[in-house]
Amino acid sequence: MADRGFSGLRRAVLGAAGLTVLGGGGYLGWRWLTTRQPDFADLAYGTGGRQVLDIYLPDGDGPFPFVVEIHGGAFLMGSKTMGTPSEVLLGAGIAIVRPNYRLSGTDLWPAQGEDCLAATQFVLDHAADYRLDAGRFAVWGQSAGGFLAVSTGLSLVELGRPPKAVVDFYGPMDFSTMDADMAALGRSAQMGATDAAESAESQLLGFAVGDDPARARAVGPVARLEAMGSRPLPALFVRHGDADPMIAHLQSERLVAAWAKVDPAAPVDFALVAGAGHGGGDFDTDVVMAPLRDFLTAVLS
Repeated sequence: MADRGFSGLRRAVLGAAGLTVLGGGGYLGWRWLTTRQPDFADLAYGTGGRQVLDIYLPDGDGPFPFVVEIHGGAFLMGSKTMGTPSEVLLGAGIAIVRPNYRLSGTDLWPAQGEDCLAATQFVLDHAADYRLDAGRFAVWGQSAGGFLAVSTGLSLVELGRPPKAVVDFYGPMDFSTMDADMAALGRSAQMGATDAAESAESQLLGFAVGDDPARARAVGPVARLEAMGSRPLPALFVRHGDADPMIAHLQSERLVAAWAKVDPAAPVDFALVAGAGHGGGDFDTDVVMAPLRDFLTAVLS
């Protein structure tokens, strides 16, 4: 692992693990290992140690629609086994695929995007082996995982293998505007400036976002959408806390606006979660999960 320096490592670790005082729970749930066993565990989609995934199936025979759920963790940490797979989605007959991917401590961008795309393509190519329906799937991520989920969805669109839906929970969408978006809300980011060399986003890219904002912006979903022109896009579901102390909800608004510009006909369900911070229990309630279940049930039917 490259030497990040104490301050950079501290910021990334706090951003990934969180404390209970951050955002009403922040990333705390990611510390907890799931106690539910996957139906298929550690399936290799590549040759690297992190290039494995788990599959959780609902009751029944299948083939099941599925969601590829991409974990967060500031691109530096996290795992497919962190947190319990959504019983709300499993109860609705939707399978859950959880991949690991290479982390920024050992591999810079675009390794993370390449892994999430490869994991999804592996499942599509072998769906029948795992009682999944390759014609009915979505990608979903939280925080850094939201960035990766949207990025993966766009890559699949470009490859002619589009998901039915993309789901983003409070992800960063344009690294170059993250600090300005926080300032526009009258806040300072809890974990410090994104433009700084020690930020999680700078550590992911291998250079300070503030030193080359145009290059940093180019890797993000908003810039990619702006370069697409007009074309059909999947349905989009976005949730973001209106009190998020780490990533301004304006990032989600930028995503929604760019999505609609590319495909005004694509269904979009966007809402702010009142009083919610960055993740935490507010995103596990019926206020968030019931609409997500209904959205995915309709889109994946």
